[in-house]
Amino acid sequence: MRIPTMSDVDLKGKRVLIREDFNVPLKNGEITSDLRIQAAINTIKQALKADAKVMLMSHLGRPTEGVYDEAFSLAPVARHLSKLLKREVPLIQHWIDGFNMGDAQIVLLENVRFHHGETENNVELSKKMAALCDVFVMDAFATSHRMESSTYGITKYAKQACAGPLLMSELEALSKIMEKPTHPVVAIVGGSKVSTKLALLDSLAKKVDYLIIGGGIANTFLAAEGYTVGKSLYEADLIDEAERITLEAKKRNAEIPLPIDVVVAHRLAEGEESYVRLVSQIDDDEKIFDMGPDTIKNITAIIKKAKTILWNGPIGAFEVKEFSHGTQAIAEAIAENTKAFKVAGGGDTLAAIEKYRVASKIDYISTGGGAFLTLLEGKKLPVVEALEECIKKNEKVA
Repeated sequence: MRIPTMSDVDLKGKRVLIREDFNVPLKNGEITSDLRIQAAINTIKQALKADAKVMLMSHLGRPTEGVYDEAFSLAPVARHLSKLLKREVPLIQHWIDGFNMGDAQIVLLENVRFHHGETENNVELSKKMAALCDVFVMDAFATSHRMESSTYGITKYAKQACAGPLLMSELEALSKIMEKPTHPVVAIVGGSKVSTKLALLDSLAKKVDYLIIGGGIANTFLAAEGYTVGKSLYEADLIDEAERITLEAKKRNAEIPLPIDVVVAHRLAEGEESYVRLVSQIDDDEKIFDMGPDTIKNITAIIKKAKTILWNGPIGAFEVKEFSHGTQAIAEAIAENTKAFKVAGGGDTLAAIEKYRVASKIDYISTGGGAFLTLLEGKKLPVVEALEECIKKNEKVA
């Protein structure tokens, strides 16, 4: 079913409430990465150009619901938006029962999670949010897997509801990856635990040509192959699942290239003495923190011949210099492949992309974490399903 988009709706002179994802990292009250704010600027500018009265809405962190907490205020976001848009973006603290925008064409509403019932998708709260606007624009892909008042509930009760450009671009990029990719398809999945990405690995093993895994996930797969991984993080209770996924890939003639050598140490710390070991030679008291040089060479060769690349998660403890070489090599190999369609997503992945300055060489960088994984797992997003049901409602209003 088709999703109604912002370009389908006449916004002129209307109060337009846009749900964005401004859940940015903060340190001492300052934004340390504005990627999510930058991603929303196009949508905001389009609404302003259409002569709408724009209200922006988002969550930030996990405050106690129903309680104002300055540590989770969107004030830093309001200041940053004002700089990016070159116009003042006032922060409205008390807005749920209605407010007067006055002469302002754009405002930012204070953290939606300061309202009790937000994360529980409270019906009355959803209705109050919907009453604020003529048009609701859902543009926060990163929250589209959650049934909350400011994402799912408001979509049900708003006079008109539609998807914003950012949400649509996310859906289109991931659809291109999952539905009709150009082969060979290479997926790189890192992370500490198989359990958190089991559904993703299961889904990708049925679709890609190469499934490259790293971190604790790779350790579990190595253990499934009979290797001793010392004191490395791995999940013994998921060895059977690792074997099943490996078998699934083999049935399709797909490959899961495991490390042949790794970088080990006794603890994760800057300046820690580290060693390169063959996977058959790891000592009982050692921990794996990165892939070794021969493994990196094999994996980058695979990446270089890919026509479609999906990247989710670093493959080593890249925040520590001694164990960053694998993730850096992968980031650079992806950047250097100019023939592939490349999509990346996930919080740690975004940090690696920023660290190695390869953002401009990746076709699409997803701002969603849980939603990104949900779609890649082959599941539907509740908010997108709710938007699909808005076609008829929007037609009646028009």
